[in-house]
Amino acid sequence: MTTIAAPAQTRTPEGRRHRAGFWIIALVFSTELAFCALPTPLYAIYQQRDGFPTIVLTVVFAAYAVGVMLSLYLAGHVSDWFGRRRVILGSLLINVLAAILFLVRNDVAGLIGARFISGLGIGVLTATATAHLSELGAAANHARSRVALVSTFANLGGIGLGPLIGGCIATWSTRPLVTPYVAFAVLLVAEGISVAFVPETIVRPEERPAYRPQRVAVPAAGRATFWAAGAAAFGAFAVFGTFMGLSSTFLVGLLGLHSHLLAGLAPCVVFMAAAVAQIVTARLARRPQIGLAIALAALGLGSIGAAAVVSSLPLFLAGGGVAGAGIGILFRAALGTVAAVADPERQGEALAGVFLIAYAGMTVPPLLTAAALRVWPAVAVLVGLVTLAAVLVAVAGSRMLSR
Repeated sequence: MTTIAAPAQTRTPEGRRHRAGFWIIALVFSTELAFCALPTPLYAIYQQRDGFPTIVLTVVFAAYAVGVMLSLYLAGHVSDWFGRRRVILGSLLINVLAAILFLVRNDVAGLIGARFISGLGIGVLTATATAHLSELGAAANHARSRVALVSTFANLGGIGLGPLIGGCIATWSTRPLVTPYVAFAVLLVAEGISVAFVPETIVRPEERPAYRPQRVAVPAAGRATFWAAGAAAFGAFAVFGTFMGLSSTFLVGLLGLHSHLLAGLAPCVVFMAAAVAQIVTARLARRPQIGLAIALAALGLGSIGAAAVVSSLPLFLAGGGVAGAGIGILFRAALGTVAAVADPERQGEALAGVFLIAYAGMTVPPLLTAAALRVWPAVAVLVGLVTLAAVLVAVAGSRMLSR
């Protein structure tokens, strides 16, 4: 059996190590998530340089989601017997390799490969870093609310900061396709050195269990509720994925804006709003959360559609923020719903199923959207997309409420 290291008091040297380790892992978590979103405003530069169509751009982005899904399934749970620290160091190494590939092979094939490798690193990181933060926080006597707040901002906040950092570098750097990857490669290496000194919170078993992929379980008693929550997660990540992969395309096609800074700001607003909304509504019961999420998502998505029609940048950004808040609350409610209906001993397997469905939402809808842009004008595509997303969110959320 895998055991957790005993908590230590923060006033002791060991307790101080756990407290310092908690913030180091939070920084690593945030940095790696920022790196995964860093290329968002840079895609337009690649596209302009190489002349590939939007559908190829979306394939480059989708490669990341495929890498995450594969890594979640094959290695999302291996830190339970390898140890948290080793797996986090492995994820850092994988993303350093992705940064190097971005630098040495920045053609389409290289972009797809680098995004896929980055996804592999993030897939193995997410569950491991979340668990490590929880264990280090308990050992350092941090309140659970603080641990949850830090974990949320490291995750969604990191993804939000990545495009903004990329947009700033692309705007003011003379080498926008080199500088960001060099900077993050150096930062990831430095953080890897610091992780080597973070306390391990897993006592590894003397006999390592036989390897198996992550099991994915659908709770029999709550199967309908599970699929309703899965549909909500799919819709949430479809919105996230579209903003991540196609924000610059819509800004150019709808508003005629060729700003790399704005291409990074738009997804930043969505993810930051999602993080803040999750924290602000943490104490609400699940039913009010779902109702609020549906209302905010519908209002925000409607505002995005209206912004497309009237060509309004402020309305587009405001709508993205409101929709992001609703989507963030809905996704957390979906996870809570599945955790509530799953068998206690198989809760992790049920949650793995939700994450795989969610990342499918980050892959398929953006690809279909890019294909639609080859046939219909950007305004019609965006209005159709937000309408479908709003319907999916409303139906999935209502089904969760009814069950």
